[in-house]
Amino acid sequence: MEEWSEKQIQQWCAESDDSLFVYFYTPICGTCKVTEKMLQVIVAMEKDLPLVKCNVNFCPELAQSWKLESVPCIVSIEQRQLTRKRYRMQAVDDLLRWFQHTG
Repeated sequence: MEEWSEKQIQQWCAESDDSLFVYFYTPICGTCKVTEKMLQVIVAMEKDLPLVKCNVNFCPELAQSWKLESVPCIVSIEQRQLTRKRYRMQAVDDLLRWFQHTG
């Protein structure tokens, strides 16, 4: 899972109509570490999943404009719009279903 900066995410949102998932985390968050391990499993199963990660400490504009409430948080962007946010990470199979749901 590639690390993106706030600027990279903003540029992608301005230029691309493709779907993207962004995983927001902080390095000291224990729940974030567990979530990242689950996401690594999902990425291994779904090699083409458009998923990047971003340290929320370095993206104050996105955190404010997208009203991120806490971490870990995964956002879904479709057609340049934030469409969904997920804060509760229960299990790999549950997360995988969430990624597969569009719209």
